[in-house]
Amino acid sequence: MIDIVKAKQAFSEYVRNYNPEDLQIKLKISHIERVSKIARDLAKNLQLDEEDIKLAELIGLLHDIGRFEQIRLYHTFVDRKSINHGEFGVKLLFEDNLIRNFIEDSQYDNIIKNAILNHNRAKIEDGLNEREMLHAKIVRDSDKTDILYILTFDKTKTCYGVEDFTDQKFTNEVFRGFMEDKTINYANIENEADILIAHFAYIFDFNFEYGLNIVKNKEYLEKIYNRYEFKNKETADMYKNIYEEAKKYIEDKLKN
Repeated sequence: MIDIVKAKQAFSEYVRNYNPEDLQIKLKISHIERVSKIARDLAKNLQLDEEDIKLAELIGLLHDIGRFEQIRLYHTFVDRKSINHGEFGVKLLFEDNLIRNFIEDSQYDNIIKNAILNHNRAKIEDGLNEREMLHAKIVRDSDKTDILYILTFDKTKTCYGVEDFTDQKFTNEVFRGFMEDKTINYANIENEADILIAHFAYIFDFNFEYGLNIVKNKEYLEKIYNRYEFKNKETADMYKNIYEEAKKYIEDKLKN
């Protein structure tokens, strides 16, 4: 059985270990709560049974559990500068046995573990069974939907770790990957401007129309685009191309 009320109480108790005035901690708590709700609503939209709706909600609650220690130890959300927060979250939950604080029943462990491991990877690993794949897709879409929302309003420093990056230039290979491959090789990312491209590239990796409809209807891409005016004209032109390509992709995807 999945007791969502108990799981949420356990989450509230866990985050009391961290400074509630830290803007990154505050951001992450609210993000997790929203992702959990989006995952629940997406599962309902897919007309899943009550058990899988609760499981999707629980995975949303746990998907970023590794972020709190990442922030405490490294003061950053950037995995390449610290630790893989998905893998670290799985360690906390399943090696340190934190999972039993959230759910007593172990029958869902592999589904939860694989969903968290895969929520922040470039793509979902091969070899998952049908239910594991379903929940990995649900939490990935839910996470990306809310990240794009956060990027519409939160401070650049909180999201990217710097006050301003509009004097930076996009790495050519990152730009090419976005425009031609519709994917980003994170090994090619060199600066915060590249991370912005990677955020726009999230839209290529949605598994369900539910999240894309939210992004479109609430104009997340427009709001993100209008936040940054790059100083270099070539970079500004590239940025416009990125935005227009992303918009076109969503329009085409939701037509089908």
